[in-house]
Order: sequence, then structure tokens, then C-alpha cells
Amino acid sequence: MTTVGPVDATVIPRYGGPATFARLPRIDEVAATDIAIVGVPFDTGVSYRPGARLGPGHVRMSSKLLRPYNPALDVSPFDALQITDAGDLACNPFDIDAAIAEIEYGADAITGTGARLLTIGGDHTIALPLLRSVVRRHGPVAVVHFDAHLDTWDTYFGASYTHGTPFRRASEEGLIDREASMHIGTRGPLYGSGDLADDRMLGFATITAPEIEIDGVSAAVERMRARIGDRPVYVSVDIDVLDPAHAPGTGTPEAGGLTSRELLYLLRAFGNANLVGADIVEVSPAYDHAEITGIAAAHVGYELLSAMTMDRATT
Repeated sequence: MTTVGPVDATVIPRYGGPATFARLPRIDEVAATDIAIVGVPFDTGVSYRPGARLGPGHVRMSSKLLRPYNPALDVSPFDALQITDAGDLACNPFDIDAAIAEIEYGADAITGTGARLLTIGGDHTIALPLLRSVVRRHGPVAVVHFDAHLDTWDTYFGASYTHGTPFRRASEEGLIDREASMHIGTRGPLYGSGDLADDRMLGFATITAPEIEIDGVSAAVERMRARIGDRPVYVSVDIDVLDPAHAPGTGTPEAGGLTSRELLYLLRAFGNANLVGADIVEVSPAYDHAEITGIAAAHVGYELLSAMTMDRATT
């Protein structure tokens, strides 16, 4: 299959060229798309520092540094499948309910062509409509959620839809496989021990950041693989799973997180999984320094794209 790849960095320097992710073609520049990268500039659901609405553009800018061959997985994702940038979904910045409906509709419109999505947020509220869209095509999915926080709380100030509640709503709606879903990288204080009991009831296993520190990333990969099996998997990466040293540009930072090296290693384990979609959320450029967070998020996206190509490139 002939694909249209990113702009050649030996012809146009990496600081130039189109403002798409990794300087890939726009979705309207190709006949068909296997994977579409879409931005969702929405952060009305945040509970602390705003700014993730500017995340998609920041991650795209940082992605100019990416190169086409991934030696860790021995794959050239932009050659293996047609990957494009679908731009940003327009959604209401004042009405969360309206925005959720618009995000779901926009995701359906793109995946209705057969493409899978890599979504760049935006705050974590967007995971709920994205999961609704994915489940319409694949049924309940194993959700692997990389985050400092559980995001399975019930409400904030009486609001059911925020960046701290998407996975409770997803579990209640039957969107997740309760026998195969998990959090990775959680840490820090909670409101009470009931948070953990509620989380288990909703169907999530957990590998905490301290467990990764003690047991190592290889042990975490084995636990993750055993949990998800061969089920369809949706990966959701809140960039605050990284320690603030590796991702200062986020809304609710927590000390004691993963390194970027650890996170990228964990994501490569999805190369043999049935990865049906993914998102990267909570990049808040106003708090970033020297593009530390943006570059980390761009590499997260690159590893997810690489993994998404591996189970399809030979079929």
C-alpha cells in the first residue's frame, strides 16, 4: 500500500512545514485514512489549573521533532498505514453536556470511515464521549488508563461530567470491560479509602507508581498483558502520569510520578495488542517549560501510533 507520509526533514527543516502532527498530511489531502489524529481543544471540566484547551496545538508543535522510523518497535508507522491529521473538533466551551455530544458526534464522523482515532486533548472529560464512539464499533473495551488520579469520582460540586469522573460514567454506562480494565501510575492522596473501594467496584485493577518503582516496568507490563488479554483495548494517557519533572505543563500535577522513559516503555507493550483507539490529555502549555511536556506528549503519541500500526501492517 502506498501512503503519504510526513514532510521530508531533509528537504524542509523540521521547524518549518505544516502545523499538523509530525507534519503529516491533512485528512482532506488523502483518499482514505487508517488512523486519524484529532484535537479536542476543551478544558471546561478541569478542577484546578485550566489551559488544556491549548494542548492540541502545543503537542503538534512539539511533534515536529519526530522522525519516521521507530527503532524500539522496528516499525515505520507512517509507511505502514495511512495516518493523517484531522484537525480539531469544534465543541462548546461553555456547556459541558453540549460539548460531550459534539465530541461524540465528531468522533463518529471520522471513525465511520473505518479509521481509528488518536485524540489529543483537552481535559480528561473528553474520554467519555470518545469511549461511547469506540464502543459503538467494538463493544465494551478494556480501558488502560495512565494517570496520577483514578478519575472515577462521582461528582464535583454536583456536576456529573468533569475531568475527574469520566471512567465512573463509562463503567456505569457499560462501556468498559470490567474484567480487563486498569489504571497505571496512580499515586498521591485521596479523599478517603472509599475511593479505592468504589474504583474496584467499577471494574478497575491498579498498578500504582510506587509499585512500578519497587517491582519495575517489566513486571507492570506482564500484569497489564495478563489483564487485557486479546480484548479490544482503548488507551487513555493523562500526561500527569509523569512526574512534574517530566511534565510540568499540566493542570493537576502530583509528585512521585513515572519518568518519560518508563511511560514510553509501557506503551510499547501495546504493539501486540488489539489497540482500537487512544487519547492523550491534560497538556496545559501555560505551565510548560522548554516544551518538556509537549515533547513528552508528542512521543507518547508516536509510540501509540507505532503500536497501532503493528497489528495491522501485515494484514
